[in-house]
Amino acid sequence: MNYKETVFLPRTEFPMRGGLPKKEPEILAGWKQIDIYRKLRETRKDAELFVLHDGPPYANGQLHIGHALNKILKDVINRSQSMLGKNANYVPGWDCHGLPIEWKIEEQYRKKGKDKDEVPVKEFRQECRDFAAHWLDVQSEEFQRLGVLGDWDDPYTTMAFGAEATIAAELGRILMEGSLYRGAKPVMWSPVEKTALAEAEIEYQDHTSVTIYARFAVKTPSHPALEGANIIIWTTTPWTMPGNRAMACGADIDYSVLRITGRGEGALAKDGDVICLATELVDEVTSAIGITETETLATLKGTDIAGTISLHPMHGHGYEHDVPMLLADYVTTDQGTGFVHIAPGHGV
Repeated sequence: MNYKETVFLPRTEFPMRGGLPKKEPEILAGWKQIDIYRKLRETRKDAELFVLHDGPPYANGQLHIGHALNKILKDVINRSQSMLGKNANYVPGWDCHGLPIEWKIEEQYRKKGKDKDEVPVKEFRQECRDFAAHWLDVQSEEFQRLGVLGDWDDPYTTMAFGAEATIAAELGRILMEGSLYRGAKPVMWSPVEKTALAEAEIEYQDHTSVTIYARFAVKTPSHPALEGANIIIWTTTPWTMPGNRAMACGADIDYSVLRITGRGEGALAKDGDVICLATELVDEVTSAIGITETETLATLKGTDIAGTISLHPMHGHGYEHDVPMLLADYVTTDQGTGFVHIAPGHGV
């Protein structure tokens, strides 16, 4: 008896095996033949517009799993909106500017023994454009191989002359409106590339610095109790001290003005020195800097100390500027001295 004939199984035209390596290219070729993207635009031309602004990939190499995840998720969104009856016009794009592309060209120069500085700027730029154009074509084919629907025949690129002209025109408009100004901001600089770097281009190497306590001699006190005192700060980045331009205290923090009456061996402070720090941190700080006994002269709020002018710790060695005390809401007594040293050139 043939038991196969006794089992009721559905009959379909689907093959037993998917054969996807062969089938997928056939499906994509079919889409291309019927121009499926244009047909979708035509059938949805009067529908509500849905536009997904594509954050572009960088045109500098093969696609990786991150590209696939990004584009497939966008494709899912566009297709779902299209199935909801909207006109999901998706225009893919590429970022074609920046150091990664320039670095690739410079690598080619190094292999050939060429010096970038000896290459005319226009020639260098054209090589960068050609490099980006090559990988743009490669990535476009790979995205389409993933089945992503979009206007692949007319993508946007940041290196299109029209786009660059628009940027220049908009910058000119902003300038003419008076909205462009010159300011000060710390910017990372690449000595190799001889250019400023974006934050995304910075890679940090972990480094453990020695922490230090530093004192700022009060020059012009905002309260009589601070006459002859020294403001104590603690920093985990001692190399930023030359860049110090101010200090900060907390408005509602209690601060103690202390006279040193006893000190341990090796302490740098002297008996009779007057120091100021957060009351809550007195025991911790005095223990750390070798002070054994103190006399409390006054207790002040941060608002009493704000406006005090101090001298830089390296005063007399080229650092003659005043150091004002400011109020700041980020000052805490979790650690340190209750004062924060401010070095704006280092972003702190």
